[in-house]
Order: sequence, then C-alpha cells, then structure tokens
Amino acid sequence: MYKFNSEEVHLGIAPIGWTNDDLPDLGSENTFEQCVSEMALAGFTGSEVGNKYPKDPEVLKPMLDVRGIRIANQWFSSLLMSEPYEVTIENFKKQLDFLEAMGAKVIGASEQGNSIQGKDIPVLNDQKPVLTDEEWDLLAKGCNEMGKIAYDRGMTFTYHHHMGTCVQTIEETERFLEMTDPELVFLLYDTGHFYFSGEDPVEALEKFLPRVRHVHLKDVRADVLKEVKAQKMSFLDAVRAGAFTVPGDGHIDFDPVFKLLSENNYKGWMIVEAEQDPAKANPFVYAKKARQFIREKTGL
Repeated sequence: MYKFNSEEVHLGIAPIGWTNDDLPDLGSENTFEQCVSEMALAGFTGSEVGNKYPKDPEVLKPMLDVRGIRIANQWFSSLLMSEPYEVTIENFKKQLDFLEAMGAKVIGASEQGNSIQGKDIPVLNDQKPVLTDEEWDLLAKGCNEMGKIAYDRGMTFTYHHHMGTCVQTIEETERFLEMTDPELVFLLYDTGHFYFSGEDPVEALEKFLPRVRHVHLKDVRADVLKEVKAQKMSFLDAVRAGAFTVPGDGHIDFDPVFKLLSENNYKGWMIVEAEQDPAKANPFVYAKKARQFIREKTGL
C-alpha cells in the first residue's frame, strides 16, 4: 500500500461513465441526479463536469453540497488552431467564472482546433494532427496566456494530452512543457491516454512529475486496443468497443503510478475517468469497483 495524505489528495470520478458528452446516446437515460448520487454512494467526494450538469452555479452547488461532492476540474476545448486567438481566450475566461463560482481550483484544457478525436478517422493510423513550428509557437503562447489568467485568479491551468490531438505522445508532451512557462502551465496526467498511444504511463509520469497537477486514473483493455488498431477504429468507436475501463479492470499496472505519486508527495485530485457504454458497464458497479481498488492500493 502506498501512503497518501487524505487531506492533500482527493478522489473524484468523472460523469463520463454515466453519460458521454461526445456520444450522447451512451447513457442518455441516466439523469444528472442519478449520476452524482451514485458517485457519492460509491465513496467519491469530487466530480468533473458533464453536459447534463446545471449550468448555473447557484443551482448546481447545493445539489452537489448535499451529496458531499465538489467540482474538481472541467474540460476546456481550446480552439487556437481553428478560431481567432481571442475566441479561445474569452471562452476560457467565461469557463473560469463558472469554476470559480463552484469553488474549483483546476481547469483542464486540450487543443481541439485540429483534433480528430470526434471524427470518423482511425485514431491509431498516423492521421492525428502534427503541428508546424509556427503552430507550436501559437499553442505555447495561448496556453501561457491562459495559464497567467488562471494564476492571477488563484487557479491552476493544466493541459490534457489526449488521443487524436496534437499533444498525444511523450515526445509531444515534452515539447509542449518545454515551450510553456513551468510556473503557469501544468500537466493533466492521464494513464489511459499515454497507454492507448503506445507509450509507457510510468515512464511519462517519471519524466513529467514536477509539472503534474491533476491526475486521471483510466485503465485500458489491451485486447480491445488490438481490435481498435486491426479494424482501424476511430477514437469514439474505440470507446464504444470498450477500450477504456476503471483502474484495476484493465491492463495497466497502477502500482508504480501510485508509488511515484506517493513518494513525490503529490497533492491534488485523482479522478477516475473511464468512458464506457453504461448499458454494458453499469456505472455504479464500476465506480464501486474503482473505489475499492484505490482504497486497497492507497489507503484513501
């Protein structure tokens, strides 16, 4: 068992196991109230934000407070590669307003202006976006500015490396972090996305630990991943096929991940994020399975 301070490390779960924003038919029958109630019943104290969540903090906060749930983070789609620069900056500020009202301290951005993650393109077939030097400069400039805006408001800007995007591999993540200000821009480390990309999640964590400020605990079914490659599936088809699952239910060895985080006194959220088809993987059952696994490994 690896030791964590429960006052400094908090456990949450993403609503994507109940209702999928990118594939609205997955979990369309599940309500917001069911989702957050089951999160709490499973033993989690934090959540990220799904599209069924009330948009008004004055409505949302009491509904979470009564269940002992806090908002940990929210995905932000940066569009630096496809929209005017100021569009992304202004949208970022609006999202910070919401998160600030919810008492959240972290925002997780990903460049979506040229992403293929929502397109019908094989996600493991070398068709992901690759940035030019000028585009790298633009990405770094935008993220540094967003990082400064967040910092000035007492919040933390994290960047989510993600399948189908321009920052997917260890090499790309390293270049991104080297080009951005280490005082303003941090990493949202996701075990599943590094593994899916063919990278070693442990190697990535060893390399990037000083910049990690938010953690997604996501497992991968290796047998499904082989089918994803063989059948040239898109990212969303891979999700439907069950490529992802909760920690302890797939192929990733989480022992060295927890060991590195505990030995380096990680502070912040660890979020279970496993997008699956709720009709095949009951979200409450899998939430409880993840919670038990984390308790056994970390004592949290």
